[in-house]
Order: sequence, then structure tokens, then C-alpha cells
Amino acid sequence: MTQRQRDATNRAIRAFRAGSPVLIHDADDREGETDLIYPAGAVAPGDIARLRNDAGGLVCVALSAGVADALSLPFAQEIIDHPAASDHDLAYDARSSFSLTVNHRDTRTGITDEDRALTITALAEAASDPDPEAFARTFRAPGHVHLLRAAEGLLNAREGHTEFGVALAETAGLPQAVVVCEMLDDATGKALSPIDARAYAERHGLPYVEGRDFTGRL
Repeated sequence: MTQRQRDATNRAIRAFRAGSPVLIHDADDREGETDLIYPAGAVAPGDIARLRNDAGGLVCVALSAGVADALSLPFAQEIIDHPAASDHDLAYDARSSFSLTVNHRDTRTGITDEDRALTITALAEAASDPDPEAFARTFRAPGHVHLLRAAEGLLNAREGHTEFGVALAETAGLPQAVVVCEMLDDATGKALSPIDARAYAERHGLPYVEGRDFTGRL
């Protein structure tokens, strides 16, 4: 690892530990996307607005495999009784990380910035002390926050944003629950280019990291 890569990784860890988001680009030969990633426990309604307006992708919460297992959270593909779930046929990976969708039981519709922030911060609390019965009392499914299950072994098994985010939280000593949201380009409708994602990070004083910089570090 070069000094530049070490510096970028260390800056991302410090920012995450302080509750700030980071931008992570996975790889051109994978999704080829940059996600805006937050520690779930630090998300406020204004952060949901930023994810909607500045990122624009799907707002998800990624959980470690250990947390997901403790909460009895399945892969969605395993529980959908429909032929469409028989084969994901993904271009970038062997399987999807999607699990349930949830809302906090104290939300109304579940989609407002306030509602989603409540759901997400409660998910961070659930991840810090996983209890399936408490989880069922706190959340209802389906809902408006998509849950993702990280792979066992994290980056040793899969180098997706789900794993990058959870590994970053683990390294920062935070609950293993992170918000991930793809950054899209309003002009093209496609993924925001790494050049433009890096420029966004610089404008807002946020760390930008290439996924390869994390490999072997987190």
C-alpha cells in the first residue's frame, strides 16, 4: 500500500468515527459506482435529504453477516416465492445482498426524511445489541429502508459497497450498520463518474476512496 492509499484510508476511518460520510468507488470492472456511505447511527433527517438530492440512488442499510444472523434476517432471494427470484443473473456478482425492507414502528408512512432517519438510527442500535424479539417489536416489514447482508469475511469474500461500508464501521469501532447510496449523474442518468465523485468530495470536504485502497487495510 502506498502512502497516498494509507492516508486516504486513515482519513476515511477518522471521518467515519466522527460520524461523517465517505465516498467509496468500488471498481470499474465491478459496479463501477461511487456510494455515499454514512455510519447509520449518525444519520439525521438532513442527511437523508443529502442522500436523496446529492446521491440519488437507493438508500440502504448494510449489516454485517453476524448481525444479520443474530436478527434472523434472510437473503430476500431465499424467501420470495416467485419464479422471478429463481436466478438473479447479475452482471457484477454471484448474488444480491438484499434482505428485508423495514420501517420503524413509530413512523407514519416511513418515507419522509424524519421517518427514514428514525428507522436508520434505530437499526444502528439494533446492530450494537442484536435481539430478534426486540427487532420485531421495533420494526415492521415491508418498509422503506432496504436492508443488505454483508458477506461472511467481508472484503476477503466480496468487494462490494456493502462490505466496504461494514468493514469501515468495524475498523472505526462503530456498530456494524452503515447507510449506502449510489451517486448518480443528473445529466446522464448513469453512475456518477469517479472524476465527478472526487470533485464532489473535495467541494464538501469529504474523503473519497478507491475500493482497492481498502483491500488488505480494513
